[in-house]
Amino acid sequence: MSTRSPMHQQIDTLPQLVRDIAGRFDESARAAFDFELCASVKHMYLVGCGDSYHAPVGAELAFHQLAGVPTQAISALTFSRYTAGYLPPTGPKTTLVIAVSVSGVVSRTIEALRLAQQAGAVGVALTGAPNAPLAQSAATVFQTSVPPLPDELAGMIVPGVRSYLASQVALYHAAIRIGEVRGHLTTAQADARRAELAGLADVLDATIRACEPVAHELVQTWTDIPEWVYVGAGPLYGAAMFSAAKMLEASGDPAMAQETEEWAHLQYFAARPDTPTILISAGGFDADRMAEVGRAARAIGRRVMTVVPDGETVISQYAGHVLPVMGQVRECFAPLVFSIPGELLAAERAAALGVDYFRDFGGGRTVEWADGASRIRDSHMLDKLRR
Repeated sequence: MSTRSPMHQQIDTLPQLVRDIAGRFDESARAAFDFELCASVKHMYLVGCGDSYHAPVGAELAFHQLAGVPTQAISALTFSRYTAGYLPPTGPKTTLVIAVSVSGVVSRTIEALRLAQQAGAVGVALTGAPNAPLAQSAATVFQTSVPPLPDELAGMIVPGVRSYLASQVALYHAAIRIGEVRGHLTTAQADARRAELAGLADVLDATIRACEPVAHELVQTWTDIPEWVYVGAGPLYGAAMFSAAKMLEASGDPAMAQETEEWAHLQYFAARPDTPTILISAGGFDADRMAEVGRAARAIGRRVMTVVPDGETVISQYAGHVLPVMGQVRECFAPLVFSIPGELLAAERAAALGVDYFRDFGGGRTVEWADGASRIRDSHMLDKLRR
């Protein structure tokens, strides 16, 4: 039996998971997005909750660049309660809503999909559960079932890393499929992006091996951590949110994500100057601003760590620790790999503290807590649009 923590063991499975699902999800995307829908769509919304919201935030740039369609990632509650009632009547199959939920039973996401369709949008359920309520509510289903874990890992309750990766891969394949049908990508370009996506399995593997010892050393050194702050922009804001979520789930430590520009406007006012601050950048559109943030964070006494491409020096010159991404990654695909260091930090921190993941589900996730406020599967759902 492995002495590695269950979360470490699940992270280890991610490169092979990409290899296993890349071709399968391409086929699912072709089945879910037919020629008429791809050719007609003028605007898209990507909705979800929790990790299934972080993945859409990370995928928004891919839809802009690869599908060539204006796209907005939005939380399911904000969409259902504050957006769906105001969708413009642009014609049949012109608005597409992709609702992401691995389990297919999250109330808010089901509500968002149903209200989207009431408003005249085409609703696609991106889920691994084709018989669940989300799929049953959708016009079409983008099926994203993943292969089962090995027997020795099955049944372990671990902060979700496989499901998040699967949602990301699926969303990228949807963007490629829509872009190819619309002529935004040539067939050769679309096939190249698919091959590039599948090839990220090797980058994942190398990144895990490079980052794990750094994460271990850092967690052993930073024993007085008050909270963790993850910073990212564009697609990597999604990775920052996901990384903070994994730390909360794994170790229970306070953790937050902040968009790069917002960090520059707010974090100077934090009471404790040495808060660990993890800057996540693929060296893309945000690189110059992230370098300024890195310099500022170091100047005010923050303990700075960077998640950047291997060999990057402009941002990392201000970091005490670097978690390198080992290989070329297109910025619109970056969350797939740049989330790995955050997962490893969470796994290492939980192991160092010796705590149960999710605090053993005490308190907040029990039915009795706060009169059931934490319920996500049986929360009250609206059945009519609000305007």
